[in-house]
Amino acid sequence: MTPQDLYAAKLTTPDAAVAGIASGMNVAMGMAVAEPPALLGALARRVEAAGIGDLKLWYFHSLEAAGKTVLRRELLDRVTPRCMFLSGIERALIKGDPGRSGYGPIDFVPVAFSASPRVLAEQADLDVCITTVSPMDRHGWFTFGTSNDYTSTAARSARRLIVEVNPAMPRVFGESLLHVSEVDAIVEHHQALPEISTGQPSAEEEAIAAIIAGMIDDRACLQMGIGTLPAAVCSRLEDRRDLGIHTELLTPALVRLIRCGAVTNQAKTTYRGRSVFTFAMGDAPFYDFIDDNPAFHSLPVHLVNDPRHIAKNDHVVSVNGTLQIDLGGACNSEHLLGRQYSGSGGQLDFVRGATASRGGKSIIACQSTASGGTVSRIVPTLDGPVTTPRNDTHIVVTEYGWADLRGKSVHQRADALIALAHPKFRDELANGLR
Repeated sequence: MTPQDLYAAKLTTPDAAVAGIASGMNVAMGMAVAEPPALLGALARRVEAAGIGDLKLWYFHSLEAAGKTVLRRELLDRVTPRCMFLSGIERALIKGDPGRSGYGPIDFVPVAFSASPRVLAEQADLDVCITTVSPMDRHGWFTFGTSNDYTSTAARSARRLIVEVNPAMPRVFGESLLHVSEVDAIVEHHQALPEISTGQPSAEEEAIAAIIAGMIDDRACLQMGIGTLPAAVCSRLEDRRDLGIHTELLTPALVRLIRCGAVTNQAKTTYRGRSVFTFAMGDAPFYDFIDDNPAFHSLPVHLVNDPRHIAKNDHVVSVNGTLQIDLGGACNSEHLLGRQYSGSGGQLDFVRGATASRGGKSIIACQSTASGGTVSRIVPTLDGPVTTPRNDTHIVVTEYGWADLRGKSVHQRADALIALAHPKFRDELANGLR
């Protein structure tokens, strides 16, 4: 059969595609922009109409499509979210039902982003994987588009793969290809992709961004997250030369550095000339720019986030945020007010990869206070789990400056971090050491 014949034979409706999903099954869904809205809507209808129970849903980082369908509160007695990274969707569910030691109805799975493909392939026993893909080309190839991450592994580990073809999903180069022969069912659904905006940085974030930008030289290889602070850092790098990109998340702020010529990727050791990423989130012009653009190279997260691969490039600069830093340098980047707030994600992967890179810098950044200035983010003891151990923390930045913790004793670290705290908390922190 030709690829076109295979496509036609597998094309069906969303409701028919999910008709085989039954109670007790394990289902993986594409994350973030790759959530398949039509399939998720059909799955929610099936859960309601067919009386399905104990459906375990595996994923990272949900958005509105899941929040309005399978993650509706009234379905969570039948759908168990095996979530590996919380977004605003899960935080709202936990806030409304904060039981079970701060996890509410979410069956949170602690795991590094780099390890999630292996968890899904070896522990989850996946029955079905559902995700959005870009349209098929004449040779029978889809791509995973914005979300290679764990999805490319889950798609090939599950006993059944159902894809939602969306013409808005960009075709992406790299290890992102999926052949029609690998797919069990196809649905078509044309919908604009979710757009992510970053807003305006605060005065404190502007100060932090200026400090960080001053540490980034020509030929550095960048990893940046999403949000106002990383965007503010990138906006100060447009005069740099021959920057590279090897990042977990590709964002519009990084793409702007490509468009202005600051990023060429010519100084990289791996994938020279190409920007490497594992998932992408942005706006419509951003999705259009990465579509069919060979300057981008998508890889599974177990490769992108492997510290050994990160460190092959020289002068890697990794910028990540945190919620709390203790006086020894350990970071809690995922737990807030007694509840799980996000997840470990890829922070430690890039902390270790950047510090192992020749000339590399791992930067952990945060404003010195939270809750309107009433709470210090630099604390004697963390309130939650350790996301980045003190042994790994390299450079810490707040609006009051920066400190390199590498090689410093615990006493030297405490002194350096107290100097980065808000002045109104410094005496209290120092007194706690006596």
